[in-house]
Amino acid sequence: MVGRTPGAYEIPQEMREFADKSVEQARKAFDGFVGAAQRTVSAMDGSGGSVQSSAQDVSRKAIAFAETNVAASFAYAQRLVQARDMSEVMEIQTRFLQEQMKAMEEQARELGEALALKSATRQD
Repeated sequence: MVGRTPGAYEIPQEMREFADKSVEQARKAFDGFVGAAQRTVSAMDGSGGSVQSSAQDVSRKAIAFAETNVAASFAYAQRLVQARDMSEVMEIQTRFLQEQMKAMEEQARELGEALALKSATRQD
């Protein structure tokens, strides 16, 4: 307990290991879901038309954003389950929220541009 704050709650190693396994199982399940979604969008590639093509681009972009966000969440969860005490949990939480806010701003901008392009294509 050297270097620990008196009265600080330490998260048991067994709990961290269990949580780590749960996060890994959830990650595998999500990877399967993303793979299925990507195959569905790819299956639509054979269809013609610029409107449909731009819709597929928006769909691909949305899937990529979802995949990126969930990957960040899994990485966050894995960092959390390795945290040794509540102060480390708070540091991890703060860093994750800051990173996600930046990512969401960029994704919203990119998705807005893609939707504007789709709308412009539809008007042609």
